[in-house]
Amino acid sequence: MKTFAIIPAAGKGQRFGESLPKQFHQIKGKEILVYTLEIFQNCSLVDEIVIPTRQEYFKLVFQLAEKYKITKLKAVIEGGKERQDSVYNAVTSIEAEKNDLVIVHDAARPLLTEKLLAYAVKAAKKYDNILVAFKGKDTLVRKEKNVLDYIDRKNIYYVQTPQIFRYYILKDSMEKAYKENFYGTDESMLVIKAGYKVEIVEGPFSNIKITTPEDLELFEKLVL
Repeated sequence: MKTFAIIPAAGKGQRFGESLPKQFHQIKGKEILVYTLEIFQNCSLVDEIVIPTRQEYFKLVFQLAEKYKITKLKAVIEGGKERQDSVYNAVTSIEAEKNDLVIVHDAARPLLTEKLLAYAVKAAKKYDNILVAFKGKDTLVRKEKNVLDYIDRKNIYYVQTPQIFRYYILKDSMEKAYKENFYGTDESMLVIKAGYKVEIVEGPFSNIKITTPEDLELFEKLVL
């Protein structure tokens, strides 16, 4: 059984306020994408890496992989209009067996630890489908014009990545979503909508996705 990692990197980074997508922004001389890729390169449970991105960045991705010895990178493919399209392009490009595992992880989420990644992969081997999520600690409310009610935080989790699935389950779930013209915010939403179960592996708050300049400042402080 093989484990494939899909690292979508086709985003334009519009909220980041720069012309170059956030995943290619340098922190201490190294691109955010590279920090992320090194986690998967160093994890013995990951076999291959596939990166869907915009065609104009193919050359840059290959150059970074060569420079930082990301030897598990097997393909850089054309990303899609939406994240879901990019992931599906990658899913259909890999030569996977039915029960192989497919990891999907945000390119701009570079604070994932190798320990958590390995634990999540082992959990997926047992439960088939897992997502990493951060347990809510703050009080939450639901509102329209005004506050309607309070939400019990005991049952609230903030979804993160990696998310890991059996290959056949992820592919089936995505194809069902396309038949209904449904686009989800993440892969676990599609898998659950298709009728499969997804287990949670708790992740830390520090496993942030870099989306804003404030996130970038936090990452800079946390990088040794």
